[in-house]
Amino acid sequence: MNLLEAWPLYARDKKLLNYSKHTLKAYAIQIKLLVRGIGNIELNDVTREILKNYLAAQEHLKPASIGHRIRFIRSFFRWAVDEGYVSKNPAAKLYEPKQVTRIPKFLNEEDTETLREVK
Repeated sequence: MNLLEAWPLYARDKKLLNYSKHTLKAYAIQIKLLVRGIGNIELNDVTREILKNYLAAQEHLKPASIGHRIRFIRSFFRWAVDEGYVSKNPAAKLYEPKQVTRIPKFLNEEDTETLREVK
């Protein structure tokens, strides 16, 4: 079974688990991007090396976006193992990149006075 054949089965199971339509739509985009990146290959032919190369090629993305892709891939292959479509999960040891902590933005005096006047 290849990636695009497995997708409707995965989506059906997630729909039965009451995933929101927005989550399923985001996952549909992720599977299309994955197929575009590595091809519509058989589930058993996917290796951790192939997945790492796919993710490394996404250098234009922020860490949060790469993290979302990794979470989807891990979920997809965990499902494939649970359903017996593959014997080993190639995504089990994929880890999300460290998230950048943002420095809080402080209000200047003018903004502070504006807020006081609003109350």
